[in-house]
Amino acid sequence: MTLKLWRVLWIAPFVLFACSSSAQQTSRTQGPADVVATVGTVSITLADVDVKAMQQPANAFGTEKLIFALYEARRTAIDEIAGEKLIDMEAKSRGTTSTALIDSEITSKIQTVTDGDIAAWYNANQSRVQGAQLDQVKTPIRNLLIQQRSSVAYQSYVEQLKTKVPVRITLEPPRQKIATADSPAQGPASAPIELVEFSDFQCPYCYRAHPVIKQVLNTYGSKIRFVYRNYPLPNHPNARPAAEAAQCANEQGQFWPYHDRLFADQTKLGNDDLKASAAALGMDAAKFNACLDSHKYKARVDADTQAGNEVGVNGTPAFFINGRLLSGAQPYDEFKKVIDEELARR
Repeated sequence: MTLKLWRVLWIAPFVLFACSSSAQQTSRTQGPADVVATVGTVSITLADVDVKAMQQPANAFGTEKLIFALYEARRTAIDEIAGEKLIDMEAKSRGTTSTALIDSEITSKIQTVTDGDIAAWYNANQSRVQGAQLDQVKTPIRNLLIQQRSSVAYQSYVEQLKTKVPVRITLEPPRQKIATADSPAQGPASAPIELVEFSDFQCPYCYRAHPVIKQVLNTYGSKIRFVYRNYPLPNHPNARPAAEAAQCANEQGQFWPYHDRLFADQTKLGNDDLKASAAALGMDAAKFNACLDSHKYKARVDADTQAGNEVGVNGTPAFFINGRLLSGAQPYDEFKKVIDEELARR
């Protein structure tokens, strides 16, 4: 496999899954001559990065605000350049070429895609093949699986090389200022990391993200202040009533138990279910029911949604880590990467 192809695989975008304070900082404006990353003692300037970043298709970054899309394009370009330099350095230290190194250390070790692998992918992704028979899509599925395995192998090898040659990224991320004073929160106000979630109780991707956030909070403990804001989507009819109900629960000091209960079973978000959940948690049922029936917190939910729109939210879940957008139901490692970067900055 050629080095050029490996570079293409390296920058392939990840699929994002989403339903269509004191910790916040201000980004510093960086110019073309500013160093935004180092690989060992080799510097990478913003101008170096933009040679590659500006060639990426805009649709690779979905419908994000331009400022976020530009940052993601630059970060992707930094990863690409850093990977190239690490491969080149390792090849020179061995007295070989980059292409030969890739062939020996990566290509030769990729597991062969079998017919069973293709069939398993086909059976698990019926919505993506849109009714096509297995024989009709066998070749593109094989190519996709080869590309995925190649990309994972390349990234894994680059991570190994980083243990020999340190890579430091100093590109300033864009940040959004988000008011959180009156929102349900857990964790100390002085925590170095503020994690704000815009979420929808009926969204399946928010459900998927729920245990990941639990893992993040359990791992980082008092280093994180977690703030919840409502962003019920119009195509989820039970999302808005659930959001208003959660605010009624918050009025009685039971937001987080109620929040966890709603995410535990998204089939129970009807009006009677919302009231039954409050009663089961020992709340004042009469007070809760009156609150929900009067839509007491409609304006509050509207304000949360508007705040989300203003900072670039266009689906759920959407997270802001010290003002940095992380969109969709991301795996734990994506949260860890950003959080560790923020802790290192401090």
